[in-house]
Amino acid sequence: MKIQGSTALVTGANRGLGLAFSQALLAAGARKVYAAARDPATVRLPGVVPLQLDITREDEIRAAVRECHDLDLLINNAAISQRGGFLGEEALAATRRQFDTNFFGTLAMSQAFAPVLKANGGGALVNMLSVLSWVNMPAIAGYSASKAAAWSLTNGLRNELRAQGTLVVGVHAAFIDTDMASGVPAPKTQPEEVARQVLEAVEAGQEEVFADALTRQVKAGLSANSGVYLRSA
Repeated sequence: MKIQGSTALVTGANRGLGLAFSQALLAAGARKVYAAARDPATVRLPGVVPLQLDITREDEIRAAVRECHDLDLLINNAAISQRGGFLGEEALAATRRQFDTNFFGTLAMSQAFAPVLKANGGGALVNMLSVLSWVNMPAIAGYSASKAAAWSLTNGLRNELRAQGTLVVGVHAAFIDTDMASGVPAPKTQPEEVARQVLEAVEAGQEEVFADALTRQVKAGLSANSGVYLRSA
């Protein structure tokens, strides 16, 4: 599909990668960009349509569907990350919170907007995943697990939405220079570069994006002996 003239919805659009997606969509000629955030007052980018949306709230998703009936591109970007392994005192609650947003929120958005995309010709659905879809880092174990589940969700959605002509794009990236990775002392990709690659993939009909060298290296190592997923980063 073409970005120019499209109508897009970006979740978590008030900052970081979501903001970069919104900016890139406008620059590419999108007709309308719904910029969703829990607090729409934090969306300050000129030219977008601020939208109140907490993807863990069914009532707000239903309201978004009513407003965004002209949508043909959904970018599921919103996510949360909390530090800690699986065996800590708060691990169960923290992992549930991350799954609520990163997996169940993405599922709820995809399920709610699939009929909208179908009605508008198929369009595209983009899920922002992670290199941690394939490996688990003990420092953010719950986040890693939630992104692994979101990867499986993305593959399943691709199978189910293919018949209605909806392109499903899974985006894997390592560290992006946003608030979420601010405390990580490692090379980071600029959010604008990730957004550029994703929009190019949508226009090219490409189903996966590996946004940086580390992600491509880990992907290649999955079939190694022993696979990278057996080692902690």
